[in-house]
Amino acid sequence: QVQLVESGGGSVQAGGSLRLSCAASGYTYSSVCMGWFRQTPGKEREGVATIYRGDGSTYYSDSVKGRFTISQDNAQNTVYLRMNSLKPEDTALYYCASSPRASSCYTRRSVEYNYWGQGTQVTVSS
Repeated sequence: QVQLVESGGGSVQAGGSLRLSCAASGYTYSSVCMGWFRQTPGKEREGVATIYRGDGSTYYSDSVKGRFTISQDNAQNTVYLRMNSLKPEDTALYYCASSPRASSCYTRRSVEYNYWGQGTQVTVSS
């Protein structure tokens, strides 16, 4: 079992920044790939950023590339998502998730992730 706890969400004006944190505990050795996903009502969950824990390789959706940065602190079992130049369309519930498959980092498919946090809300106003 892996437990994931997100923090750092909130409300910000367009152009602002936020940093999300995801603290992992439990059998974290199975968390080969860590990812940040977001979801709004009526839409599918979108994988915005992933990181391969082995070598730190990162992958981003086109919608956030150049604005968001995913990073990790392996000693603290924590993954971060730094979000800059936020836009109103970034408003969503953001989830942290882990997958036992390295390929999940590249595909960013939510069905391949087996552990999820409870989510943290990010609201960007214009």
